[in-house]
Amino acid sequence: MAQIDEDEDGGRLRSFRGTADVVLSVFCFLIAVGHIYVAFDPVLSELQRNSFHFAGFAALAAILYPMWRGARGKAAPIALDLIIGIAVAASAVWLTFAENAIYDRGVKLATADWIAVIICILGAIELTRRVAGNIIPILIILSLTYVAFWGKYVGGVFAFPGLSVETVAFRSIFGDDAMFGTIARISSTYVFLFIIFGAFLLRSGAGEFVINIARAVAGKMVGGPGIVAVIASGLTGTISGSAVANTASTGVITIPLMKRAGFQPKFAGGVEAAASTGGQLMPPIMGAGAFVMASFTQIPYETIVAVAALPALLYFLSVAFFVRIEARRNNLPPMPDEGQTLGSAFKEGGASFLIPIATLITLLVVGFTPTYAAVFGIFAVIVSSWLTKNPMGPKAVFEAFVMGTKGMVLTAVLLCAVGLIVNVIATAGIGNTFSLMIASWAGGNILIALVLIALASLVLGMGLPVTAAYIVLATLSAPALSGMISDQFVIAQLASGALPETAKAVLMFGVPEQIDMLSRELTHAEAAGLIQSLPLEIAAPLRDLVVPPAVATSALLSAHMIIFWLSQDSNVTPPVALAAFTAAAIAKAPAMATGVASWKLAKGLYIVPVLFAYTPFLSGDWPAMIQVFFFAVFGVYALSAGLQGCMERPFGIVMRLACFAAGLACLWPATLLLNLFGLVTVVALLVWNVRFGARVAVQPGQ
Repeated sequence: MAQIDEDEDGGRLRSFRGTADVVLSVFCFLIAVGHIYVAFDPVLSELQRNSFHFAGFAALAAILYPMWRGARGKAAPIALDLIIGIAVAASAVWLTFAENAIYDRGVKLATADWIAVIICILGAIELTRRVAGNIIPILIILSLTYVAFWGKYVGGVFAFPGLSVETVAFRSIFGDDAMFGTIARISSTYVFLFIIFGAFLLRSGAGEFVINIARAVAGKMVGGPGIVAVIASGLTGTISGSAVANTASTGVITIPLMKRAGFQPKFAGGVEAAASTGGQLMPPIMGAGAFVMASFTQIPYETIVAVAALPALLYFLSVAFFVRIEARRNNLPPMPDEGQTLGSAFKEGGASFLIPIATLITLLVVGFTPTYAAVFGIFAVIVSSWLTKNPMGPKAVFEAFVMGTKGMVLTAVLLCAVGLIVNVIATAGIGNTFSLMIASWAGGNILIALVLIALASLVLGMGLPVTAAYIVLATLSAPALSGMISDQFVIAQLASGALPETAKAVLMFGVPEQIDMLSRELTHAEAAGLIQSLPLEIAAPLRDLVVPPAVATSALLSAHMIIFWLSQDSNVTPPVALAAFTAAAIAKAPAMATGVASWKLAKGLYIVPVLFAYTPFLSGDWPAMIQVFFFAVFGVYALSAGLQGCMERPFGIVMRLACFAAGLACLWPATLLLNLFGLVTVVALLVWNVRFGARVAVQPGQ
């Protein structure tokens, strides 16, 4: 009898879970369809759309990320999570409809409004803790209490007189940068629709096509399995906004391939993590970063993804160079021929990938908004799937919507909650203060500023997902960095004698003791020293007077792209390297050793941003951008060879130093002759290495 009772209880539990999964899937489907409908017919105001967006994903987060993980499946914890989710969702919806009444009362909160605001903020803190850890909740609490209570007790530049609790509560919900403000708008439109687009591509079989095309292109090369991982992760990055998801989806195939080919497990995991991190740099999705960047800078999304393509390609080439060099260093053979060809890959699944991507890019080029382009791209996936062996019927469409919605939960909750921090930064002027500090510490030197921002990014990345780290860091440091990049134009004008007389007059106010310098021709170093010594109250108006709008916009884009690239390092940099740790689990390798390997392979994350700051890699016309890219390819290859001690064959310390020098010469900005010299040197070193290099293979593990 006891056994029968247990079987009945187990059957009831399975039946309950099955019903709950169906209800949850239907709820996810309704959320996705609702967002698509609003994208075409904006029946809701922006505030209403953003609040409903948060409400739906807050309810999902409460269910999918239980408060006590060990209590999964037990009635009481499930009921509590359900109550929390419903309470937070209901509070968000209430505040939307209470907005007009609050304004009618002179921005005074009624008792019900207070309850809703408190539940909303506490819910955002708790749900963010569940999906992303403790750091963001702590930052939210510190931020809100700073402007309400303890800011007035802080001395120095961070002192803040304080706001009333009611004002803080109101601005936290209804402010332009608050929970239902700008960042929530990005989440509820561009980001979610592109996440759904990516889910449809994956469900249609595009992921399998990506692996097949990578095998066909690189399978027979030296280090083929590793290069397959690089290509597959790059192509997957065009449809996936998560480095961890990229690692998990492609790594289960590529990491075993690399291990069978002879790569060490930690290196195989490192290759996949580094390549998957690059997926967030690859247009058109670029995680959520491209959309946030477009909103922050007011630069069109299509402009951002267009200029991001060559840098992303350079990053993937840098990882591929490491893979080939490692294969040569350990004398690893190519993969056996598995019969995969480009023709067969395209025949089996090319339509499901190429037609939707081409549709998306075409719509963006002709002027459609990213929202419309994403929706039409989703329809293109469904239609094109019928040209493949995986036609999408109603069930597949339903599953794609559900998969996309579940994949959006972390991002949606995170972006809405981060609005609480960004709102405080904007309200208290902390961003300007932090920018002033960076400018002061760097002394106008862009390279020092890059190091400071990279360190700050690494610290933030230990507790924040990359999108949140980018948002916080861009809010704090982008103004200072873009100002320093703009100053390069002012310095060039001053050194060439083209500075207008009105600008010279402003300059005299800043450095009256150097007035005699303005009457003679200056070297570039002298002009740089003069501009970098200016106080901010002189440097800013001088910059506004001299720098053309197009140059200022390019400087702003470069600054944000630098910060966006540097914020990716938390995926591959120990002690917190989520993509690397995911790869380590698949490779069955030590987590920290895999993290170190991935950090070494992802050196492009630090090299390419320097090019953004000092060259026209983002801001020039296409010939100038291609020229930078061309020399950078040789420079990155030489630096990779120097780090690994091998080109086609291993070499010693002297050759390593020569590779480093040649690589730096290729990358050095604004010196074409030096770039040419570096390129010739790299080619000469490679030829010498092939003809006369040692033919001794390094044993694995060395």
